Amino acid sequence: MEVREAQPKDRPAIRDVARRSLQTSYSLNPSAINGAIEEWYDENRLKDMLADDDKLLLVIDVDDQVVAFSESERTSEEAAELLWLHVDPNYRGEEYGETLYKATRNHLAAEGVQSMKARVLADNAGGNAFYENRELSKVGEETVEIDGTSYVENVWAEIEEEGIEEHEHDGQTVYIDHENTERGSIAPFQVVYTQKAGEEIYGYWCTQCGNLANAMDAMGRIQCDECGNSRKPTRWDASYL
Repeated sequence: MEVREAQPKDRPAIRDVARRSLQTSYSLNPSAINGAIEEWYDENRLKDMLADDDKLLLVIDVDDQVVAFSESERTSEEAAELLWLHVDPNYRGEEYGETLYKATRNHLAAEGVQSMKARVLADNAGGNAFYENRELSKVGEETVEIDGTSYVENVWAEIEEEGIEEHEHDGQTVYIDHENTERGSIAPFQVVYTQKAGEEIYGYWCTQCGNLANAMDAMGRIQCDECGNSRKPTRWDASYL
């Protein structure tokens, strides 16, 4: 078994592994899977990914055959996202996923990445359990479009013991406190600070869609413009009579 960076010659194998993995892990119809493969892993996109310094494609090679690959991307100097981790169904249960995950994280760490998030469709119970078993925490939900249909995608993140996660927003480093929450109409909001010590509030992280919501207004209201999640005003306001 060899873990290495993907090469141009691996492009057909990468598409094949992705297709077989999607067919096994998700209840997607064949047209959606074919559409996803064509959109995400066609020849031109794979060529661009291999040439992009912010993107990383690692593969596991067994007897000159690619049986798994990971796709990750640096989102800032110190943060990255693991977008996909695919293992050929015939090679699951043999620690290939664990090996690839560790290799991806170590490679990113060597490049200065201190925190990593991972994404997996909510429909993939095994994929979500995989990240939970590696002590990542679910920090939000987003939507991804596959062949014209929207699907829920869970966002998992490495959280330090005290529950503080470093995050880049509009070029500024802020800190999400996953243990300090405010009740929302759809899902909780988590307090975001300008400094790790938690002295000044920057805003509120919406756990429903994984976006930074507007700051709390004078009436105690929080509103996420992305998904509509909101916290009702806690103070009296004549406009609510």
